Amino acid sequence: MYNRVMRIEAKEQIKSLLGARAVTQTKLAELLTEKTGHKYTVYNLSSKMKRGTLSYNEMLMICEILDYKIEFKSLI
Repeated sequence: MYNRVMRIEAKEQIKSLLGARAVTQTKLAELLTEKTGHKYTVYNLSSKMKRGTLSYNEMLMICEILDYKIEFKSLI
């Protein structure tokens, strides 16, 4: 249950960030390809988000491309 919820949240968060910056998944795939030299397509990017297999490094790159950062806050 926990993994499924986390996957959905990550997918929705990425889509929300893309919408806020008016960047399509196609453009994101192009920018990730340019940044990494590894071929990203809309299909494989979308599949990774759907399966919840996007790596932390990929998430960091997406945030960097979209001018966001990930912050950790203590709960205590």
